[in-house]
Amino acid sequence: MRPTRPEHACLPPSIAPRRAPLPAEPEVIVVGAGAAGIAAARDLRAAGLRVAVLEARSRVGGRVATTTLRGHPIDLGAHWLHAGPINPLVRLGEARGEPLRIAAQESHVRVGRRMGRPSDVAALDRAFARADRAMSEGAARGGPDRPAASALPPGLGPSGRLVERVHGLVSGQPLGQVSLHDFPSLEYGDNRFIAGGYGGYLARLAQGLPIVLNDPVTGIDWTGDGVRVTRENGPALTAKAVIVTIPMMVLARASLFTPALPAAVAAAIAGFSTGIYEHAVLHWPSCPFRGADRLASFLGGHHPLPGLLTRIDGTPFHYFELDAPMAASLDARRAGPDGVRRLVRRALAQHFGARALHDLSIPVVSEWRHDPWSRGSWAVVPPGHAGARLALRAPVGERIWFAGEALSRLQWGTAGGAYAEGMRAAAEVAARLRGRTVEDA
Repeated sequence: MRPTRPEHACLPPSIAPRRAPLPAEPEVIVVGAGAAGIAAARDLRAAGLRVAVLEARSRVGGRVATTTLRGHPIDLGAHWLHAGPINPLVRLGEARGEPLRIAAQESHVRVGRRMGRPSDVAALDRAFARADRAMSEGAARGGPDRPAASALPPGLGPSGRLVERVHGLVSGQPLGQVSLHDFPSLEYGDNRFIAGGYGGYLARLAQGLPIVLNDPVTGIDWTGDGVRVTRENGPALTAKAVIVTIPMMVLARASLFTPALPAAVAAAIAGFSTGIYEHAVLHWPSCPFRGADRLASFLGGHHPLPGLLTRIDGTPFHYFELDAPMAASLDARRAGPDGVRRLVRRALAQHFGARALHDLSIPVVSEWRHDPWSRGSWAVVPPGHAGARLALRAPVGERIWFAGEALSRLQWGTAGGAYAEGMRAAAEVAARLRGRTVEDA
């Protein structure tokens, strides 16, 4: 039986920021203290507005969470700071002097039980380049939206299966279930990591913000001129505007709004599908891979591996990545976290042999898809739904704004994208309440 709370949700955060009390009469209410909510609250306060942040979890950060395992900070959700040139969390981190480091460009390749030869690495690189080019060109040609898989070129060779699997992993669903028009919008170049963990970084950014924890929102009434937000564990709050940063998969199941949202907005929310990108955290001191923070790709074997991130921050910890097909298979068997552990050992044994796993332990398995406050790793745009991200940026009744990774056209699925959308929503709200244009704000 699966525990009532996912394993990742039972571990304490590495940093619990000091929080300010909520203002008695907030001008803006922010629902959710993940990356988007933290960004919105910081920028609204900087604009001189009174803001209250309501968070359902017992910590800040949303799907970005850092805990401490065996003395090391380990991310249980988001770990990469993608797209450095456009990621606001990279720019902000550099300005604050945060301990960022550029992700290693070198990767490991293993073919069966041997390390990949230069020819294997070159063949895999060519297959990825061909696939990326074909899908990008297919999207650029326009026309009716279709599955991203339909643009994959033939003849990718033995590497083709891995290429498609890895792209499905980073897309959150197999490419047959991902919009081609949406696929190339996520820029993965110039990635960073941060010492102490991504969740620790967001917790530092939340320091001193007016946030209340363990207080799910139960209703948002926008009948009158402003909004009235009811809470599970506190009195209702009224404000001039609300910024909702709840993940789309949770929002689609909730009945929060009175009156109901316009049909087009509700359809945009409901049309996303659940993105799956889970981690089994490995502690494996004798792992043969060397070099900190390097990806490992695997060719061959009966049990497919989307990949590993090895030697995190130079430690004996590694991430074994689980994609949507693996999660679906495990859930169909009601395997739970222990089933993941068995799968990990089988998958690694085929490439290294069982004896090489003598010191392997798996202290925690993430299950964001079973977390009631996320219900997935991120929101995926299926074929035919590519306009939803931009559609949800428009405010509803000049009182309700949405923000979060699902609205980011260039950085979907990332905390950087969520943070950018929180900044955008805050700027629009501040401009509205101060009677200025967004450009003036």
